[in-house]
Amino acid sequence: MDISFLFFEDFEALDVFGPVEVLSELGEASVHYVSRYGGPVRARQGFRVETEKASQVPPGGILLVPGGLGTRRLVNDEEFLGFLRQLCERADHVLCVCTGSALLAKAGVLDGMKATSNKRSFEWVMSTSSKVDWIREARWVADGKYYTSSGVSAGIDMAFGFVGDMFGEETAERIAHNIEYALSRPETRG
Repeated sequence: MDISFLFFEDFEALDVFGPVEVLSELGEASVHYVSRYGGPVRARQGFRVETEKASQVPPGGILLVPGGLGTRRLVNDEEFLGFLRQLCERADHVLCVCTGSALLAKAGVLDGMKATSNKRSFEWVMSTSSKVDWIREARWVADGKYYTSSGVSAGIDMAFGFVGDMFGEETAERIAHNIEYALSRPETRG
């Protein structure tokens, strides 16, 4: 199974690397750090991550979209939103952390679905689409192939929820034990 983590300038590090820690424990998973054009991408925290071009990853698998300050610029970038829409259409499952849900909403892939986002940016995220059933109180939401989470650390809980749904609770509990993480299970389902 391919797991692709999407990177863009000024992404939020824990949005990506918390779920990386969880999902990379799935064993046979092939992990890809991807971006639109490939090459180095800078985190909001200042470090760079080397990425491969997203178009080189085979269709299917899991796509994770982080949030961060970079979403504020990208939410109005029609070319990026078209690229993101294609990535989502190709993926079997899409996981999204924090304000990354604003990108998914603006790309139109969450139309008619339940979703959540970072509580401190919730009004802004909601303003990106009135076609999404925004769930303010949820830590994370599962609706169809889309999983969205609240801010930053909530992405870890969402990743565990996804693992439990797809691979069984025993697998989620084994991974949590291995990384010494206390599981949190508040969620909303579509």
